[in-house]
Amino acid sequence: MQDPLSLEGPPPAGVEPALEPPAGTPAGIAGFPGPFPVGRYALRLRDRLRQFAGVCLIGELSGVKVGKVNVYFELRDGDGAIPCAMWRSDFDRLTVPAGEFRDGAEVVAAGGCDYYPGRATASPSFSFRVEALRLAGEGDLLARLDRLRRQLGGEGLFEPQKRLRMPLLPKSIGVITAEGSAARRDFLAGLARRSWQGTIVWAYAPVQDRRAAGAIAGALRDLAALGSVEAIVVTRGGGSIADLWAFCDETLCRTVALLPVPVVSAVGHDVDRTLIDDVSAVCCSTPTHAAEAVVGVDCAHARLRMLAMAERVDQLGRAAVLKRARTLGAHSRAPREHVARHRLQLHQKTREVRAASRRQVAGRASFQHRIAGTVLERKVAVARSSAAAGQGVVRARASGLDRAARALSARQAEALRAQAASLRASDPDRVLERGYGLVLDHAGEPLASADAVRHAGNFDLRMTGGTVPARLREDGVE
Repeated sequence: MQDPLSLEGPPPAGVEPALEPPAGTPAGIAGFPGPFPVGRYALRLRDRLRQFAGVCLIGELSGVKVGKVNVYFELRDGDGAIPCAMWRSDFDRLTVPAGEFRDGAEVVAAGGCDYYPGRATASPSFSFRVEALRLAGEGDLLARLDRLRRQLGGEGLFEPQKRLRMPLLPKSIGVITAEGSAARRDFLAGLARRSWQGTIVWAYAPVQDRRAAGAIAGALRDLAALGSVEAIVVTRGGGSIADLWAFCDETLCRTVALLPVPVVSAVGHDVDRTLIDDVSAVCCSTPTHAAEAVVGVDCAHARLRMLAMAERVDQLGRAAVLKRARTLGAHSRAPREHVARHRLQLHQKTREVRAASRRQVAGRASFQHRIAGTVLERKVAVARSSAAAGQGVVRARASGLDRAARALSARQAEALRAQAASLRASDPDRVLERGYGLVLDHAGEPLASADAVRHAGNFDLRMTGGTVPARLREDGVE
């Protein structure tokens, strides 16, 4: 039986012989060998793929993921792509500059085919096992993107959308995204937090394949043709530059730049930057951010503020109407009554002025007489009071001086007594009175030690009642 994994001719040397169905295996399908156990077939497939000759591949990086054990990425070009894996230890030994191993970079990878057969709880996978790798220069996608960005910027297509007025609270919003995508759910959640209750015109379109750029451009034109749509949001989730390449399409970007309706782009995440972000009116990092940008008002908060302001306007209006009604009521009486009342008030005020003038003249004269007498009497009383107070102060000060003199004399006498007692306590004669003697030399200086007495020989012995001359002998004092 021919090996189902063999190519033309017999298997090469060192390769296991052809698979044979195990005993008791159910019958297969006519025209096909087997059936063989899938695990054995997968292992033979892995061994056969590993026998392929190693080659070098060149392509652009996409979907780079650096794990603890392996580094995963895809190599792409205009005709296809192949998944690759490289041991983390081999990758760490490379001299690739930090930040250069990224999506869009063009590399040369050396290695061979590899196949993981999987297990009962793990899925199988094919990959190109990379053994060596080096940078080959900037990838074609990023280079094309940079050239196109410079071209559109030179033509001034980054400015038209920026000059459009973004409505603060649009009634109708057009949204272009993939149907059932996470971006759609995030955008709706952002609008719900804004409590916006307008109309959403959905334009579902593919956001990744070859048809995506044309479909999105067509959806933009259709939404712009609707007069009710005040703003358009283009959104999708993150991905590699290859996944987001539809949003770098030149025709799509020119369509966005020339639309009369402001376009909000929310493609990818913070680290993703596509060409539609440059030509749109507003660039947002996430679909939630796009919802906040296109609806610039928190409707629930604004509604509460508007209700509070309306209530205040109603209260002030009622108060103003009531005040004006009272004023009009007061001015609506007959003019004759007003004239009569004012004439009566005028006559009354005239009589009061005449009487007040006479009373004021008489009162001022009487007041001046009384003031003159009162002032003189007060000045005399003040002078007398000042003299009496001065006498009392003098007497008080004299009495104080006497007391201070007596107190000073008493303190001085007490201090003299204390000093005399201190002197008496320190008087040497008092010590001599208790039976002590003072040994003095001929100069009258005290001899303080026995050696000093022996050295002097002759000395004076001062005791109470007088001084006795003395001389030191060998057998005693004389």
